[in-house]
Amino acid sequence: MRETPTWRIPVGIIGLFLGLMVYGILIAVYLADILAGWHWLAQTVVYIFLGVVWLLPLGNFLIWMETGKWGTKPD
Repeated sequence: MRETPTWRIPVGIIGLFLGLMVYGILIAVYLADILAGWHWLAQTVVYIFLGVVWLLPLGNFLIWMETGKWGTKPD
């Protein structure tokens, strides 16, 4: 268990925020026009998929913030 503060947590939070901002902007800029002509149900499926896919690396990222090791579970 970590007892002292680490630089990884504030840097990780800022990085996560900036990464999600960039991800959202890229989707809004590049995919909004492409998906605009699609059926609303297909748009819903795509946006739900894109809203969930960013969660895939989040577990490893949170472990790194806590332990400093990428992809290994904390003890």
